[in-house]
Amino acid sequence: MSCPRCGFTHNCICAHEPQLSCEAHFVLLTHPNEYHKATNTGVLMARTLPHCRREQWERTNPPASLLEQIADPRFAPWLLFPADDQHPAIPFTAPTPSKAADSESTTPIPLFILLDATWQEARKMVRKSPWLAELPRLSLTVTQHSNYQLRRNQTAGNLCTCETGIALLELLEQPQQASQLAHYFASFNTVFHAERSGHTHKA
Repeated sequence: MSCPRCGFTHNCICAHEPQLSCEAHFVLLTHPNEYHKATNTGVLMARTLPHCRREQWERTNPPASLLEQIADPRFAPWLLFPADDQHPAIPFTAPTPSKAADSESTTPIPLFILLDATWQEARKMVRKSPWLAELPRLSLTVTQHSNYQLRRNQTAGNLCTCETGIALLELLEQPQQASQLAHYFASFNTVFHAERSGHTHKA
């Protein structure tokens, strides 16, 4: 029987699941094709980050709750997507821990919107969603190769959704949280092929 939490039958990874603490909010704007893919890594973030949720992307019906959050002055929204000439990247400065934790602070809470999709799907999502194109863009500087090898035709230099979350925690100057999520992601990566083959992974 599959684990009701992680979904694995032979290689449950729940023992490696951390309970993270982070004041920033994360929204995984998920393409419909991603919801039932076993290789999706956004679920790892949704399970562990306290302010992380998934919203389904629809071309003609933007998620109302996300639009409300973007318009809420308590939040500072950022779209994680490469900059271009029309949409330059805007520098991001992590809020200090005291301000981030102070509910009365005037410093807006970072709201990171991640496109939980393939690179090809993500480009279409931005192109077909004017409300996304209007958001400030945050481009991550990738300093290492992705460790995600569970899909074919991966584009060099691109990170999977969970790796992007790890990079954001580092940007927020939360290295311990980033390390814990990276360990959980590594556990998922390590046992995945054995799980899909129907046997227990052997170290």
